[in-house]
Amino acid sequence: MKKVKIIVVTLVIIGCIGSFLFFTQDKFRPDSKPLFSLDDYPTVDASLATQPLATAFIKEFTGEKEISDERLGYTNTHPGYVKLIDDEVDLIIVTEPSEEELALAKEKGVELEVIPVVKEGFVFYVNSENSVDNLTLEQIQKIYTGEITNWKEVGGDDAPIRAYQRPVNSGSQTGMLSLVMKDLPLMKPVTEDIVDTMYQIINLVSSYDNGRYSIGYSYYYYATTMFQDMDASIANGITLLGVDGVKPTNETIYDGSYPIQTAYYIVIRKDEPENSKVRKLVDAMLSDKGQEIAEGAGYVPVK
Repeated sequence: MKKVKIIVVTLVIIGCIGSFLFFTQDKFRPDSKPLFSLDDYPTVDASLATQPLATAFIKEFTGEKEISDERLGYTNTHPGYVKLIDDEVDLIIVTEPSEEELALAKEKGVELEVIPVVKEGFVFYVNSENSVDNLTLEQIQKIYTGEITNWKEVGGDDAPIRAYQRPVNSGSQTGMLSLVMKDLPLMKPVTEDIVDTMYQIINLVSSYDNGRYSIGYSYYYYATTMFQDMDASIANGITLLGVDGVKPTNETIYDGSYPIQTAYYIVIRKDEPENSKVRKLVDAMLSDKGQEIAEGAGYVPVK
């Protein structure tokens, strides 16, 4: 009889422990309850290439699966920086600030806090009919300073190189200047070779007539995952170039072997209070859960 009692008591204890663990785990599981309601979620802006990331975060952290475009209210890189500096938004997810954007912040007495949230690669691409599939970083620099002007100089056909560029203060142009050209002078293009949007430049390079002997640049996520979703037929008309013998992929960007490395950044005002909802959101984006969300959306996590 004593043995039966011991067994019963033991089972009761185990059951109680199990119930305790179940409720305790549920209470502390980070996804058991949304971190924010839609009403108290900070106001976020994003560049074109990071809008899917910003949307994935707001859906996950509020538990809302359908959010209107009006509520999201995205603009793009430079307008996002201007809005943050003018205190019209709480947080932006963008490429690094340009010299002009840093100057604007200084003029307004605003100090920016720039925090990497996902890894990224800056990529170059050519028409899929182009026989060149790899360039050295030095060759790319010489194409864009105007020293190399013909594809035969880099192992391709005897044809002039048409090197497209993006407008000043676009995220792509800021990346081109800081990551690729650095202190080298970027040649001044003819007006027709300055392309307003990332979509347009890929469209031009992928076309047979205008793009067969052209070259353009963008960010890896936009040129692959995002553009495939928008227009697979055009995306398939370009070839991403290897740089110094390494092709851009999620793996080579994550392990650092692809040579033109960058990131997308969370940018906030540095005077943001320590316990604010904005800093709470920053921490959530950088948490293991946040990085899983980013990876699930097709981005390369920073950790």
